[in-house]
Amino acid sequence: MQDIFHDVASIDYPILDADAHVNEPPDLWQTRVPQRLRARAPKVLRTEQGDVWSFDDGKRLRPLGLTATAGLSYLQFRAEGYRYEDIRPGSFDPKARLDDLDADGIWAQVLYPSVTLAGARTYADDRELQLACVRAYNEWLADFGAAGEGRLIGQTIIPTTGVADAVAELRWGLDHGMKGALIAAYPNGTYDDAGPANDPFWDLAQESATPLGVHIGSFNELGLAAGKMSMSTVGFMAGAGASKAGSQTIPVAAQLVFSGIPQRFPRLRFVLVEANIGWIPTVLEQLDDMFLRYRWFSGAVELMKETPSRIFHRTTSSCTPATTRTGTATGRRARSTCARATT
Repeated sequence: MQDIFHDVASIDYPILDADAHVNEPPDLWQTRVPQRLRARAPKVLRTEQGDVWSFDDGKRLRPLGLTATAGLSYLQFRAEGYRYEDIRPGSFDPKARLDDLDADGIWAQVLYPSVTLAGARTYADDRELQLACVRAYNEWLADFGAAGEGRLIGQTIIPTTGVADAVAELRWGLDHGMKGALIAAYPNGTYDDAGPANDPFWDLAQESATPLGVHIGSFNELGLAAGKMSMSTVGFMAGAGASKAGSQTIPVAAQLVFSGIPQRFPRLRFVLVEANIGWIPTVLEQLDDMFLRYRWFSGAVELMKETPSRIFHRTTSSCTPATTRTGTATGRRARSTCARATT
């Protein structure tokens, strides 16, 4: 297999990083949400074990850990113990980020969150607080992208407080320069109800040609639970490794294919982020087999006029880390559905 580690200076086309992350600055929510909500809004706690994020007045805690390791060797990685003053400013400063991109030979990056990657429910279940925190993050990211000379591509976080709120936030993002959106649940806030009540959101995304990202660690309760699990354990490696091999993404991808959404909105596009791609041929083979065997009695023959594999390739792209050799081999055979990431 050809080595993928080569001199980026020899590449004569722009490199676009499809999955990069920001570290939310420590004062983001304490300066941007309304004063009356700040006591419960996300904040950084200074502890002997390093900086720790507190959400919803301490109901969820997450240390500043592996998301703060840019520029470090694997030997320097830790699950916790970092402070904001010790990490690369490009994590949250747009001008410093452009310098980092230039050093890495990357033209542009698609940007996702870090401590709130599991989605808007990380902030709170309370509607007022969640919406205030979502808007604060999206405002900050829009400002970050505006300072990025077109190279820092923000993705709007979508709230989980209902379809109307999801539509409103997507529209706000479009009005403020966002190029995509991150969904951590269906627009109605559930993980399993893909019914027509969600259609106003899909309609806006389709008509605005907005790709919708589903990042690993979201679209299920496991993403929220991950904040409670120590990243210092071997168990973390087992869970994270399985996740990056598709364990969390496969059920979501299968759900979307069979949901009826691609039939109602044929121009809608989904992106499976940091999900790798080696699993795709096997999963699509099995989904097609289930469809061909069971479509008659299940009603799928009326709902779906295409095989699951055709629906997937028409509607969905998947993003694989640049160091994944299985993804490299598979990607050569599925270029239309494969994107690269530095994550």
